[in-house]
Amino acid sequence: TGRRRTWTLEEKLALVAEMERSGNIAAFSRERDVSTSLLYTWRRELRYAVEARQLPPHPDPMFVPVLEKAPAPACTSADGMVEIEIAGALVRIGQAVRTDLAVAVIHALRGAKAEDRP
Repeated sequence: TGRRRTWTLEEKLALVAEMERSGNIAAFSRERDVSTSLLYTWRRELRYAVEARQLPPHPDPMFVPVLEKAPAPACTSADGMVEIEIAGALVRIGQAVRTDLAVAVIHALRGAKAEDRP
């Protein structure tokens, strides 16, 4: 405890695969000396990566309408942050975000919006 370790991608994938087969994740994490929250984070990141790969490629740029309600967002153009509101959710996308991840988030929110309709 209290130490930082560096995990390779292969180690992360192997642990997540083992965790999925485990009946008791808390016991599994204790046996492997890995926090349960870290295992869940790796599993979530793996799911996002799989979903992003399944999205059809978009050769043309995608545009999302921007609606300004009250005052302008607190972020400035200097920090490179963009705020998008879709289906009642506010998403902040920074300069360093991977394009495929940003596209996956936007598609997920659009899907949630379509499901909410009667």
